[in-house]
Amino acid sequence: MADHAALTIRPADECRYDAVSLGEVMLRLDPGEGRIRTARSFRAWEGGGEYNVTRGLRRAFGLRGAIVTALVDNEVGRLVEDLMLTGGLDTQLVQWVPYDGIGRTVRNGLNFTERGFGVRGAVGVSDRGLTAASQMKPGDVDWDHLFGDLGVRWLHTGGIFAALSETTAEVVVEAVTAAKKHGTVVSYDLNYRPSLWRSIGGQAKAQEVNKRIAEHIDVMIGNEEDFTASLGFEVEGVDENLSSLEVDKFAAMIETAAAAYPNFAVIGTTMRTVHSASINDWGALAWSRETGVVQSTHRERLEIMDRVGGGDSFASGLIFGLLDGQPLRTAVEYGAAHGALAMTTPGDTTMVTKAEVLKLAGGGSARVDR
Repeated sequence: MADHAALTIRPADECRYDAVSLGEVMLRLDPGEGRIRTARSFRAWEGGGEYNVTRGLRRAFGLRGAIVTALVDNEVGRLVEDLMLTGGLDTQLVQWVPYDGIGRTVRNGLNFTERGFGVRGAVGVSDRGLTAASQMKPGDVDWDHLFGDLGVRWLHTGGIFAALSETTAEVVVEAVTAAKKHGTVVSYDLNYRPSLWRSIGGQAKAQEVNKRIAEHIDVMIGNEEDFTASLGFEVEGVDENLSSLEVDKFAAMIETAAAAYPNFAVIGTTMRTVHSASINDWGALAWSRETGVVQSTHRERLEIMDRVGGGDSFASGLIFGLLDGQPLRTAVEYGAAHGALAMTTPGDTTMVTKAEVLKLAGGGSARVDR
């Protein structure tokens, strides 16, 4: 029996979907090895903090998934849809908003992203004002139909979508409340982005919104900055560049968060030490009441091609392990391995196979497979 007994997961044969994400999906425009400011061509991907998690569950781990979002019904929106279909998620829950011909009242989100290399860090420039997803509001989605009639084992959403507008925060509360009513497990990635909160109340507003949402969450995911900025838990001497000497301090913060929110069944967090844009130490911690804090393999000086989406891939690996009934120590190894592998390829989303994750999580190497 898995050691996260506080999680009761609905049987697969009772549900149409293993996992559903609620969040915005943007068109990512990637200049490859170059800079946004000098690019003459871009490669198009789809991506979004919440979406990437369920896409990973579908493409890497073979589970059934769908996305709840909104897009403008124009050629850009249909391009995002085409990319999502390639990602394997059911798009029947996408809300299509009529295009006004100019984007004056509603638009699709764009995200220009540089990978960074060496001493030059990754750069993201989002263009997402007035997007269709940011204008979603309570009542737009029939959650009782989704969770009750169709059936969903796991809902994933997060702090990026909650930060888009006053109404999206309310949509998150509505969704997680309905999910709990129907026995669906809910995970949430705090994913604190200062740029999203800056014009709507900053960190104080982020804490107000996220503390309210946290009361409904079963599996809380985030790094140290996320827990500090979004929920107000601070441990002196801990920052993003988390050394092994600080793990005990961070573990104490996780246990403090768990005491404040007794509804948390599992907490998962990545640990990253940035040596350069292309060399990071990488690992993860997870907690449950049955196990306390468990730690994944810590990979020092991991070589990275594109760090964007690494945390999302950690989340999908962790969630897969939990859905699969694995012990928490195994689930956190899956998450850390999936995140590490996903950062070796370009784009927000995974290009990894389940076999590759299981091999790395089990101590496998990068020797040639013939």
